Amino acid sequence: MKTLKKEYIFHLMLIPGVIVTLIYAYGPMAGLIMAFQNFEPLSGFFHSKFVGLDNFRYVFNLPDFTQVLWNTILIALCKMVLFLVVPLILALLLNELTKRWFSRLIQSAVFLPFFLSWTVLGGVIIELFSLNGPVNGLLSSLHIEPIMFMLDNNWFRGIVIGSDVWKGMGYNMIIMLAAITGINATLYEAAEVDGAGRWKQMLYVTLPGMAPILILLAVLGLGNVLNAGFEQILIMYNPTVYQGADIIDTFVYRLGMFSQQFGPAAAVGLFKSVISLVMVSVTYYAAYKYNNYRIF
Repeated sequence: MKTLKKEYIFHLMLIPGVIVTLIYAYGPMAGLIMAFQNFEPLSGFFHSKFVGLDNFRYVFNLPDFTQVLWNTILIALCKMVLFLVVPLILALLLNELTKRWFSRLIQSAVFLPFFLSWTVLGGVIIELFSLNGPVNGLLSSLHIEPIMFMLDNNWFRGIVIGSDVWKGMGYNMIIMLAAITGINATLYEAAEVDGAGRWKQMLYVTLPGMAPILILLAVLGLGNVLNAGFEQILIMYNPTVYQGADIIDTFVYRLGMFSQQFGPAAAVGLFKSVISLVMVSVTYYAAYKYNNYRIF
């Protein structure tokens, strides 16, 4: 009680955040009942016919569902791996720079795209890779036939992954740089006394010191393994590349908004959420069991 009396003001400060979370995060979960109903908007939740697992059977038997699931996993896993590897390499390279002003300039340049919305970047990327865009202009100057990047499934998938990594890598890079600055400087001094060069110091001091933050980012990344970038793909894709770029979120959007199949769309969304919960739980347990790392 004494502790509560001292900290009650901090608990009061949490109330607005808790209310917003309850309204916008937990409140909409009541709509999951649609996954088990033949939902009719005019009938509402209470008068729509209950159909059990029929929506799940219907969705899983759709010819496109397997391809959509594969696209989601492939794109999300590629993004997750690159979101760890690319920022890690950048952070390690920037940490070796002796010119602080140059390091800050690179950090700002890499971090800048993170603040731009996909509405802006999507239009820029579409123009860059269009048939008459700068990329095909460069290929033509090298006597290479123009490529229809935005209409080819293989090229489009690579553009989606690469552009998302480019946009978001600055955020993870800043987190990793902060982790590096938190490493005890005496460890580097001891390693240098023992004859370790910069490469050995990076392998045996920097990377082990960054292990907790890398594990945290990996756990959070696996929790989003079925989130392959709804806004990005929705803005950039077209019916020609549905086979290679249609993911669960865009599939749910088209199923619910265009086909008015609200029950099946809710079933797919619930399926995705359950898988994500299982993945993040398993990853967290593995991090705790094998590396004794706990987030909470």
